Amino acid sequence: MNHDKLMGILAKKIEDKNVLKLIYKYLKAGVMVNGVATRSKVGTPQGGPLSPILANILLNELDVELETRGHKFVRYADDFQIYVKSRKAGQRVMASVATLLEETLKLKVNKEKSAVERPWKRKFLGFSFTVEKQTRTRIHKESIKRLKSKVRELTSRKSSIPMEVRIERLNKYLNGWLGYFALTDTKSIFKELDEWIRRRLRMCKWKEWKVPKARVRNLKALGVNPSKAYEWGNTRKAYWRIAHSP
Repeated sequence: MNHDKLMGILAKKIEDKNVLKLIYKYLKAGVMVNGVATRSKVGTPQGGPLSPILANILLNELDVELETRGHKFVRYADDFQIYVKSRKAGQRVMASVATLLEETLKLKVNKEKSAVERPWKRKFLGFSFTVEKQTRTRIHKESIKRLKSKVRELTSRKSSIPMEVRIERLNKYLNGWLGYFALTDTKSIFKELDEWIRRRLRMCKWKEWKVPKARVRNLKALGVNPSKAYEWGNTRKAYWRIAHSP
């Protein structure tokens, strides 16, 4: 983010010079690199509470331009998508918008993350779309991949954590994740993930029981037929396979 460009936009709306000076000091505050303070020439402090507001103020210029052109688009901070009818139109719009961002707003476009592609092949804030005639939102595969990676970490059978503690940590993470993705139209994925997570927990419980004698005893306590409890309690099948047994 170019400081001079941003301050020029702010000066058009903010009359109080003291507020402008304070924002300018915030931008120039710098960062610590190996214990040495380095003055900032461009950009805003990473993670700073004012940074997303300043980004939205600067990119409001982009919103106005896209609205003037009649484009359908969605933007959240510096992440945005523009929807057009053909690939050719997409390439044309992408080139013109990149020029606007780099030459007018003095921003750098991330070429690796930018692309002209079908909506269902792109990710926006963790969401994507289905390929059906009736467009529906779905959870992007990368978001599911990250969820499974975190759940594997929390349900690793290598960690000797009490089941109550394990479930408590798991619930803290899952409540936030499920709350965020509750807007998705494809609800079947929640049932699939629920079954997978329960299987992970059963695998941990099976390892907790450790020896065949304890496994047989606990299976009987859960109401399993004694002969079946003895059969499965003494099996040599792997943990993951056992966690999916009848």
